[in-house]
Amino acid sequence: MRRTRLALALLAAALLAAAAAYVVPRGLEAAVLLAIEDDPARLAARALDKTFNADVATREINAALAAEDADLAQSFVDLAADRKVSLDPALLENVKTAVAEAASAQYAAASFAQGLITGEPKDGVGLAGTALGDLFVFGDLRDAVREGARLASGEQADELVLGLACVGLAITAGTYVSAGAAAPARMGLTLAKAARKTGQLGGELTARLGRLLRGVVDWGQLKKALAGASIAEPAVAIRGAREAVKLERAGALVDVVRDVGRVEAKAGTKAALDTLKVAQTPRDVARVAKLAEKEGSRTRAILKTLGRGAIALSIAAFDLGSWILGALLTVFAFVSWLKRATERTTERVLRRRKERRRKRAQGGLAAVPAQG
Repeated sequence: MRRTRLALALLAAALLAAAAAYVVPRGLEAAVLLAIEDDPARLAARALDKTFNADVATREINAALAAEDADLAQSFVDLAADRKVSLDPALLENVKTAVAEAASAQYAAASFAQGLITGEPKDGVGLAGTALGDLFVFGDLRDAVREGARLASGEQADELVLGLACVGLAITAGTYVSAGAAAPARMGLTLAKAARKTGQLGGELTARLGRLLRGVVDWGQLKKALAGASIAEPAVAIRGAREAVKLERAGALVDVVRDVGRVEAKAGTKAALDTLKVAQTPRDVARVAKLAEKEGSRTRAILKTLGRGAIALSIAAFDLGSWILGALLTVFAFVSWLKRATERTTERVLRRRKERRRKRAQGGLAAVPAQG
């Protein structure tokens, strides 16, 4: 019976040791991830250690060049250089050539004009045109009048573009007054509108921005104000938009678009547009802004490689906590059963020693009469 209990204790300890070998490393990994959850740069670096190598970089650079996205190709080159990943010199030369072509005067002029006229930039030069149009109210006025006229006539209007344009008209005055202090928010609004119009604004973030705008814009008042407005009479549209926008309630919205502007300032236009595609919440946008401040031009490559995993844990914090708790419980159970097995083994050894001493003593007593 005692031998059976000892065998069970040893078996339990062995099984728990095997379980600990599986659970404890994952628990330690979970503890590390929770510790760096609020540091997107460290979170991304840890994920890149597992996924980024020369093959990935080469594949992504070739794909970017095929899509005529020299900015993304250069971002991967910068990331590879930062992580000491060697690339084919011929591939690096192709990227250099593509970047030079994208920066040519003819391409730049066409991109600037497209951004200015349509408000749909494809790169930094196009964004400069879009931003110029918005800064001098032309862009926001164009979008507000177009969508406002649709809204007033009962047609299908893009209320998100309309709301962002009206907030832009209200904030633009602030940009002038503060000598550029509101410029990141102004640029963020421009990018958010451009992302929406080009289909690059993520669905969940679109819904979040829509809810924020509902608390900032008086839609009934805006509909009346824009009913008779036109680009030919900008003062009417501008005044109506500014009156319908309650900037004192726009703090949360301004924070989001300011973070988008921070990404653009540190990592470029396309990185900001990629952010709006990947992000699901305003907190995600803020985390990309922190990532961009650290990684700069490498931000696009990181977002392309890791997706939302660059800024958020791929496992819920609750699940990570479960791994940590599981590891602690497994170790505790292993130590407990090991202690029990050790105690029973010690008891068995001591019992055998006592039994041997008792037998020797009995043998000695039996031998005394025989000698007499």
